[in-house]
Amino acid sequence: MGDFIIAFADWIWGTPMLVVLMGGGSILLFHSGFVPFRKIGHAISLLRGKYDDSNIPGQITSFQALSSAIAATVGLGNISGVAIAITMGGPGAIFWMWVSAFVGMATKFYTCSLAIMYRGKDSRGEVQGGPMYVIEEGMGKKWKFLSYIFCIAGVMGLLAIFQANQLTAVFRTVILEPAGLDEGEKTKWIIGITMMIIVAIVILGGIKRIANVASKLVPFMVGLYFITVLIIVFKYIGDVPDMLVKIVTDAFSGEAAAGGAVGAVIIIGARRAAFSNEAGIGTAPMVHGASKNNEPIREGLIAMLGPFIDTIVVCTLTALVIMLTGVWQTTESDGVRLTLAAFDTALPGVGRYLLMVAVLIFALSTMFTYSYYGHKCFNYLFGADKADYYNYFYLITIVAGAVASLQVVVSLVDGMYAVMAIPTMISTFYLAPKVKAASKDYFKRMKSN
Repeated sequence: MGDFIIAFADWIWGTPMLVVLMGGGSILLFHSGFVPFRKIGHAISLLRGKYDDSNIPGQITSFQALSSAIAATVGLGNISGVAIAITMGGPGAIFWMWVSAFVGMATKFYTCSLAIMYRGKDSRGEVQGGPMYVIEEGMGKKWKFLSYIFCIAGVMGLLAIFQANQLTAVFRTVILEPAGLDEGEKTKWIIGITMMIIVAIVILGGIKRIANVASKLVPFMVGLYFITVLIIVFKYIGDVPDMLVKIVTDAFSGEAAAGGAVGAVIIIGARRAAFSNEAGIGTAPMVHGASKNNEPIREGLIAMLGPFIDTIVVCTLTALVIMLTGVWQTTESDGVRLTLAAFDTALPGVGRYLLMVAVLIFALSTMFTYSYYGHKCFNYLFGADKADYYNYFYLITIVAGAVASLQVVVSLVDGMYAVMAIPTMISTFYLAPKVKAASKDYFKRMKSN
């Protein structure tokens, strides 16, 4: 079963996803008139709450929506995902992560605008957003099978197994192994059960509690990680230009990649970027669709900041730390252990503990938000009265993630992400002219105010 999951993920993340996400996103970037580049200043002023109105239907503010979305995206994809990209594709994979991010900003602008434009209601009459409602409300009932495909893949792919796996690895490496307290499988079970209890306390309180916790945790965790990484970058500041040149030149040579082909580097970069910023997958529209905003374009502009913060800023800093310290060439470690080795090399004694705190907060905040995504998919499939059962299934899989193999865990999540992207991108293309028309109208009104 494990071999099948790995083979499926490798196949679908080849040409199929490259065409869907990179190709599709590039078309949307042109179609939007390069909105991510032209309107980023306006997006930042929106994020500061300039136009918030608490009387508009929805469950959370736009800032809380972006915080929750970033809590899910700025996470272990930025710490261990970048390490996996460099291990498999060399520094050049980071260049293709950048390309994916700018393309992803356009994709997120469209998908999250549509999430407000075509909101639906669940079986309890609660206003909901997300690709499944966009498909049903915007494309019509005959396309509803795409909503089911999205939600079935979401229930399986939006589990916190990767976060549980990597958090367990960090805790064992940093705290237990040096103290001689690691007992192998038994330790994994204890850590898994502890994580399950912590996550249960937050997620059983619903989206408002999740958003409340995320909007407090996210600025803190990004700030802590940012400061630590900047200290390391400044320590090696003389080597930074060489590293940036290496990222660009390797992107077109493929020298450091396993297999040595440029195509392999592009695929690795695109795959890790999609896991990191989730543009085109359809997760962010679910949380942005719950925001108190009746201006679709405004929500789309706020949402497009996600891939920029996530991939251009945070992933680049992580990549620089791994490259500047040279650990990617001198150690057999993979995933989060590689980033841990880099922090240890740069800041002996304290680096590993600072990273552990960041990983702890990154992983837990992602676990909180993912539960909301999966809950919404389950709600759509089985009705609001049964949706809470999903939370119990979700909590049990945290323990499973803690004890499973990393490769199988990454491949299962990657495979389901790819399946979710297909209905999301089909609906986005189908309804893109509606976003374009609404965008023209919105900016015309902004000029006249």
